[in-house]
Amino acid sequence: MTTAAPVPDIHGHVAPGFEAVSAAFADNFAQGEELGARFALVRDGELIVDLWAGHADRARTQAFTAATLTPLFSTTKAVAALMVARLVDQGRLAYDQPVAEVWPEFAQAGKGEITVEQALSHQAGLPGFVEAVDPSLWFDWDATCAKLAAMAPLWPPGTASGYHPVTYGYLAGEIFRRVDGRTMGAALREDIAQPFDLDLWIGLPDAEHPRCADLQRPPAFPDFGEINIPTKAAFLEPWSSPGGRGQAEWRRAEIPSANGHATAPALARLMGTLASGGWLDGEMILSPPLIAEMARERITGQDLVLPFGMSWGAGVMRNGPLKPWGPGEETFGHSGWGGSCAFADPQTGLAGAYVMNKQSAHLLGDPRARRLIEAAYSAL
Repeated sequence: MTTAAPVPDIHGHVAPGFEAVSAAFADNFAQGEELGARFALVRDGELIVDLWAGHADRARTQAFTAATLTPLFSTTKAVAALMVARLVDQGRLAYDQPVAEVWPEFAQAGKGEITVEQALSHQAGLPGFVEAVDPSLWFDWDATCAKLAAMAPLWPPGTASGYHPVTYGYLAGEIFRRVDGRTMGAALREDIAQPFDLDLWIGLPDAEHPRCADLQRPPAFPDFGEINIPTKAAFLEPWSSPGGRGQAEWRRAEIPSANGHATAPALARLMGTLASGGWLDGEMILSPPLIAEMARERITGQDLVLPFGMSWGAGVMRNGPLKPWGPGEETFGHSGWGGSCAFADPQTGLAGAYVMNKQSAHLLGDPRARRLIEAAYSAL
């Protein structure tokens, strides 16, 4: 007989009719699956659910509060996709243009025809480095981009997707920087986060570090299925992710694929713009045609890195065929290592974000977030 874990005090608010979400949130704690967590829902621009509970540290001495920032890992990619989409919306970039038109060095090793949308939808064949590099290389933006520009693709670009867990951020970020002149993290802060009071960061200033939740690592390694060369390069080599520089430098770095930090309401409000015609607090930050174009399927089928059939838009995961974010056929978003996620459903106007600091080994569709999202849809 399993004994239920004590449920901590749950803070925040739930709109009438969405009480099932609060019950699911409490149940995740009762099943012992959470340390600290937050879940937020936005519908038609209105924050209808915002719940948080638990502890921000592994020792359980610090409360998880409304000010707690949580690492997003790959959920950051949805934010990066929106930032690139804004350049397309402004006519400064086109999804179908070759990356090399804005980043000439990228044409090396047969990559001259790879388009922006292929790079964003994980078709470029650059999921990681096959040959050994120092893991601290990732903290040198220019050196990492130069290495990617010189690299030969691991498969013929455009023939399949193969998830780019870390390299996506350098591809999207360097395309953005070549067009805009600013880093993506700076542009996010100046154009969106500060004007709209979103507690959302790519590159976290030192002054914000004390607000960050400690992570409890997963109890097991994710199941990648049959291991191949792209999967090893992406995830399994000692140099597959940044290392060797310490936590503070990791938080400080701008890696738009992997190290965003946010609160759930900030992320849900941003995704809410994509679910409700591009509006954020009365201002349009992305036009409806561009939202549809960003979310449009670029490739579908068995991914060469992840052990799933995937459907990719221009930098976002599409809900089918796995349906990690409810029943919506047009829903899109992203999930991150350990369980975080953010999604937008233009059909219902619903968007949401789940963040936590107790990581699970699920690569996609963490059961905790699934329960919360299913409860939300049951209330519609």
